[in-house]
Amino acid sequence: MKFKHISITLVFIFFISQLGTELYAQELTAAEIIQKADEKVRGKTNHSMMEMQIIRPTWQRTIAMKSWSNGLDYSMTYITAPAKDKGQVFMKRETEMWNWMPSIGRMIKIPASMMSQGWMGSDYTNDDILKESSIVRDYIHSIEKEEIVEGRNCYKIKMIPKEEAAVIWAKVYKWITKDEFIQIKSEYFDEDEDLVKSDFGYDFKEMDGRLIPSRIEIVPAGEEGKKTVLLLKEVQFDIDLPSTYFSQQNMKRIR
Repeated sequence: MKFKHISITLVFIFFISQLGTELYAQELTAAEIIQKADEKVRGKTNHSMMEMQIIRPTWQRTIAMKSWSNGLDYSMTYITAPAKDKGQVFMKRETEMWNWMPSIGRMIKIPASMMSQGWMGSDYTNDDILKESSIVRDYIHSIEKEEIVEGRNCYKIKMIPKEEAAVIWAKVYKWITKDEFIQIKSEYFDEDEDLVKSDFGYDFKEMDGRLIPSRIEIVPAGEEGKKTVLLLKEVQFDIDLPSTYFSQQNMKRIR
């Protein structure tokens, strides 16, 4: 009888803990879910090492890079390979975008009109890589429904840009896992409601104490044999990285 009493107690405790988790999840708004997912991969600051594979039907190209970011307004990316591109630096500082090209000794300001163009010839846009727009503050978010994706229970979140937002997408859908707030799938649509591209998160790994996708694939719609794969090799979160680090002077110095 004593064993039976203990078993019932344990089941009751488990039920209450699960119920508490579900109630907490239900209280979250779509904007809060997106913010949690964004903060998970971004942190307050971060420094990462990545490799990008641009895959086309008849050729493939690999680019290695280092990246630094501070919040939503500051980011910098340094190309480490291949040799012909090594040393190039891309920086976002608040509303300005810059590209340092050491081979010709020029600092180039990137206009907003180029944000939709492919970054380094990939399926990432300049907007994606340089984070000119924020999925947190530039969109109106709503929970469409819950779906199972790759065996994981997810929120499907619809994102419509705010009227004043300078973004390139007319609509975005994101699938965020309910347990870990991991973004595992996204779909991007143009003004004609046509799907332009999708991205998928794979190979979840714990990096610097956070479970995040270490492989992201970007697949353009209707273009067979084309995709871009981003491999996250290493990342450090919440490091000492002041906003003053993101300067044109430092673009010429970083390695």
